[in-house]
Formats: sequence, structure tokens, C-alpha cells
Amino acid sequence: MEVRAKKALGQHFLTDQKVARAIVDALPGGLPALEVGPGMGVLSQYLLQRDDVDLRLVEIDTESVEYLLTHFSGMEGRLMEADFLRLPLERIFPGKFNIIGNFPYNISSQIFFKVLDYKESVPCVVGMVQKEVAERIAEGPGSKTYGILSVLLQAWYDIEYLFTVGSGCFAPPPKVESAVIRLTRNGRTSLGCDEKLFKNVVKTAFGQRRKMMRNPLKPLAAAKASREGWSSEQLADFLSQPVFSQRPEQLSVEDFVALTNLLA
Repeated sequence: MEVRAKKALGQHFLTDQKVARAIVDALPGGLPALEVGPGMGVLSQYLLQRDDVDLRLVEIDTESVEYLLTHFSGMEGRLMEADFLRLPLERIFPGKFNIIGNFPYNISSQIFFKVLDYKESVPCVVGMVQKEVAERIAEGPGSKTYGILSVLLQAWYDIEYLFTVGSGCFAPPPKVESAVIRLTRNGRTSLGCDEKLFKNVVKTAFGQRRKMMRNPLKPLAAAKASREGWSSEQLADFLSQPVFSQRPEQLSVEDFVALTNLLA
């Protein structure tokens, strides 16, 4: 029995065993782990061999679930047929846990946004994603690929771009290269600003990434002016500060924190 890769689920099954073992070896032990989208179990087979990893798996594809239960004796009781993006992870893991997977390209960004929701519970993520997404997450300020995910993830995690994986390592081969990255929770316990506003500032700024910050952030500045009872001249003076003449890709996480406090 083989599982048919489904385009709607963004499935490209890793077939290179050396790459699979390298991905699994990149995951630290000592904590439970959740594998997202195990497919036909190319990572699972090595994860199940690790005594230092209490493995759980979540798979949305019924055909893959049937394959895994048929071919792996250790799957019973570990494997959930569910949509990871809708899964309440706190019901599965009362404490800390790591995440690993060959993430479907079409939901990889959503997976990382969910990781942020559970950042206090997830100290490490090892994932294979489209190379472009990996570069975007790992890049620092000044890069054209530096963006929303870069800032939001780097605020809470140290990012390592581990290695590139060619399209020939998959069936069916994707049209793009892939890459494996590792996210390790940093020591930050607080941003030092309103976290909800921080997310809003970052997303709003990168919504018009080619423009200077004063353009996309003017509505947030105007809202502050209204709260503070400023005149139009005071608002104009506020927006004349040097930070508003920069473009979003020029700002570090710390710069965005300072900007958030400025707009609060």
C-alpha cells in the first residue's frame, strides 16, 4: 500500500533516508514531541527508535493514518487523525513539548503562527519547509526576505538554518528547494511592550514594506494622537521622528519593541 500525495494538502513525501535521519537527529531529547504530518512515516521510523522522545503524531490525511497504523506497530495510541491547526495542544501535552515535521508547504506559515501561540510550552521546533520560507524566518534585518514571520519568531526563538534539501529527495518532487530549520526558545520572558500591539505594528508595517514606516503606521499614530488629544501639528511632529523614515526590513526586533512603545 502506498499513499497518494494530495496536492490540496501540500504533500511531498520525503524519500531520502539520510535526510530523514538528519532531521530527527536535530531534535533535542528529554521532552515529549509532536510530529506534524507524518505522511508515510519517513521521520516517524527514526523518532520511534529514540528512547529520549515520547512521540505523538497528528495527521489530517485518512489514507496516511491507515498506512501508518498498518506499517508501524508503535503507532497505536500515539497517532491522532486531526487538523493540527485546530488541535488544542494543551489537551495532549500538559507540560512542555517539542514539534517536528516535514511541514506541508501550503500551511507552513500557519504552523509557525500556532507555535507562537504555544511559545511558553514549545522550547524547540525542527521543521522542513520551502527554502524561501526558511530563509525568510532565519534572515536578519536588512534582507529583502526579512518579514513578519522573521520578526515575530525571532522575538521568542533563536533560528538556525540547518541545511538545504533538493527536490529530488521527495516524491513527487516539488518545484522548489526545501530547507530544514531549528527554532530554539530564547531567554526572553517579556517583550517589554504590549504584545498584541507589537504584532499589529509588525504586520501593519510589512503590509507596505516598500514604503517608509510613516505611511502604513499613520493610522496607529493617528489613534495615539486622538488618545493624547494632539493637534495635527503635534501628529506631524511625532511622525517626523527618524524611525518613521525607515522601511520595515531595516528594523530589528528591539527596534520594533521600541516602536511599539512609541505608539502605545
